Amino acid sequence: MRQLHPMTPPYRGFARGVSFGSLFFFLTLIGGDAIGLHGTGPAVIAGTIGILLGGGYEVAYYRRFGYELTADTFDIASGVISRRRREIPLRRIQNVDIERNVIQRILGVAELRLETAGGGQTEARLQYVGYDEAKRLQRDIRRQKQVVEEEHTDETADEPIDRPEREERVDADEEEELFELTPRELVLLSVLSFDAGFGFFFGVVLPTLFIFGAASPEGLVGLVTNLSGFALVALGLAALIVVGIAWIVSAGRTFARHYGFQLSRVGDELRYERGLLQRYDGSIPIDKVQTLTIHESLLKRQIGYATLGIETAGYSPGQAPSGGSEAAVPLATRGRVNRLANEIEPIGVVEFERPPKRARRRYAARYTIVIGIVTGILFAADALVGTPAAWYAPLVLLVLVPLAAHLKWTNRGYHADDEYFVARNGFWRRTTRFVPHYRIQTVVDTRTFIQRRWRLASVTADTAGSMSLVGQDATAVDYDENDAADLRELLARRLQERLHLRKEKRREREMRVGRERVVEEVSGPIRNDEDRTPSEPHDGPSDGESSEGDSDDTGDSNAANDRETADDPDPEEGATDPAVDRGHSDDDRPSR
Repeated sequence: MRQLHPMTPPYRGFARGVSFGSLFFFLTLIGGDAIGLHGTGPAVIAGTIGILLGGGYEVAYYRRFGYELTADTFDIASGVISRRRREIPLRRIQNVDIERNVIQRILGVAELRLETAGGGQTEARLQYVGYDEAKRLQRDIRRQKQVVEEEHTDETADEPIDRPEREERVDADEEEELFELTPRELVLLSVLSFDAGFGFFFGVVLPTLFIFGAASPEGLVGLVTNLSGFALVALGLAALIVVGIAWIVSAGRTFARHYGFQLSRVGDELRYERGLLQRYDGSIPIDKVQTLTIHESLLKRQIGYATLGIETAGYSPGQAPSGGSEAAVPLATRGRVNRLANEIEPIGVVEFERPPKRARRRYAARYTIVIGIVTGILFAADALVGTPAAWYAPLVLLVLVPLAAHLKWTNRGYHADDEYFVARNGFWRRTTRFVPHYRIQTVVDTRTFIQRRWRLASVTADTAGSMSLVGQDATAVDYDENDAADLRELLARRLQERLHLRKEKRREREMRVGRERVVEEVSGPIRNDEDRTPSEPHDGPSDGESSEGDSDDTGDSNAANDRETADDPDPEEGATDPAVDRGHSDDDRPSR
C-alpha cells in the first residue's frame, strides 16, 4: 500500500499539537489549584506534554495509514489504536475532489475526498497526498471506474472486450473546455451574490441583541417612546452601513470562492476548478446527475443572467465539502446556461402549465392575513407602551397584495414530457429543476389542511440527491387535486416506461457487442462505408436486419454512461429562453 505525503506528519502534527497543548495548558491553569499545581509553570509543562502527544499521534497516524487503488476497489487501511480496513467499490464513487489551501499549495500537498451515493458525509479522505498524486488518483479512479462499469454492462456478451483495450480507449478521451468565468462575470457574480440572511444577521439581529443586552426593560421602554425623527434616521443609516459591510464581505467570499472557475468535459465526466485562497478541483459524473437546476434571482433575470447547478447522488449544490455551490455555471447569460444544460441533458423546449387561478386567490388571502397579524401586533404594542410610529401603517401594503399574488402565481409551473419532469417556483429567487424520469425515486402527493380547503395539492418528484433531505426536490405546487392525481400517475408511468426502455437498450447493446466480436474473429474488423475501396461492393442490410451495427461503434466511450441517447439540441434553440407559460382556468384543465 502507498503512504501519505511525507509532509503530512509535520503539517497535521502542528495543528494537532497546538490543539492538545492549548487544551492541557488552560485546563491546568484553571483547575491546577484544586490539585496543588499553582502558577503558570505547571500549565506550561502540561501544554508541552499536549504538544508532544498531538505530534506523536499524527506520526503514528501517518505510519499506520495506507491506501491502494485496485482494479475494482479503492482500499484504505487506517487506525492508530483500532485498525480499520475499507474497500470502496469504484462503481459507488460519485465524486473525486481535490482541495488545497494556501499553505497546502506552498507545501505541495492536497486533500483528496471521495464521495459516494448517499450524500452528506464524505466516504474517504486522504490527508494529505502530493498534488500530482492526487491528480493521478483522480484520473485513474475515473478510468478504472468506467472500465468496471463497461464490464458490468457487457458481462452477458459472448466475447467481452479485454480490460487493456478498454483502458486504452478511456485514456484517449480528450478534455473539452465548456465554460470559463470571465473577470467581468466574476465581478458581476460577486456583486449579485449578496446573502440576505448574512445581511439580516449583521444588520438587524446583532444590533438588536446588543441593545437588549445593554439596556434594562425600563430603559428600553423609555428609548422606544422617546425616539425622535433624527434618531430614527440615524438608526436607519447605521443599519444601512452594517448591511453594506455585510454585502462587501459576502461579495469578497464569492470572489475568492469562484476565482478562476473553469468547467470542462472529459469522456463521461464534468470537471471544475476554482478558488483563490482555497483551491478546489472536482469531478461530476454525468451519468450520475440527478437534477439540473437553473437559479435566477430577480436582479439576474432583469439583466439576462442565470446560474446552472448540478445535483448528483454524492452531494448537491451547497452541500459539497467545500461549503459552497458546486455549480456547473456560477453565472452566465441565459442563452449560454440553456446551451450547457442541453449538452448535459437534451431537455429541449419547455412549456409550463400554471396552477389554477384559485391558487392565486389563495396567495392573496395569505398575504392579507399576514398583514393583518402584523398590524394587530403593532396595535397591541401601541396600546401597551405607546410607539411613535402609526400602528396602521402596514395596511398600506394591502394595495400590493393582488400584484404580489399574481407574481407568485405566474412564476410557478410544471412540465412533463416523455423524458423529463420540470418544475419552476419562486419570484425573488426563481428555480427551475429538470429531473429525468428514470432518476425519480418516489412520487409524493401532499395536501395540507389549507390546500384541501382550496381543493389543491402538490406533487413532488423525489430523487436520490441530497436536496430531498431539505425538501427542495422538483415540486409542482398548488394544482387542482384531480390534476395532481393525474400528474402523480403520469410520473409513475413514465418512470416504469423509461426504466423498461433503458433495460431494452442495454440488452440490445450487449447482443450487438457479442455479434460484432464474433464477426471480427471470423472475417476481421468491421469497416464503415468510407473505409471500403471503390472495387468493394457494399452489402446493405438484409430484410428484417438492422444496419445499426454498421453505424454504431462498439467502442463508444459513452457506452458506460447507462443514459438515454438523444439527438443534440439545436444550439440556436438552446440560446433562447425555452420557458413558455400556458395558463388555464379552473374549468379548463389541460389534458394529458
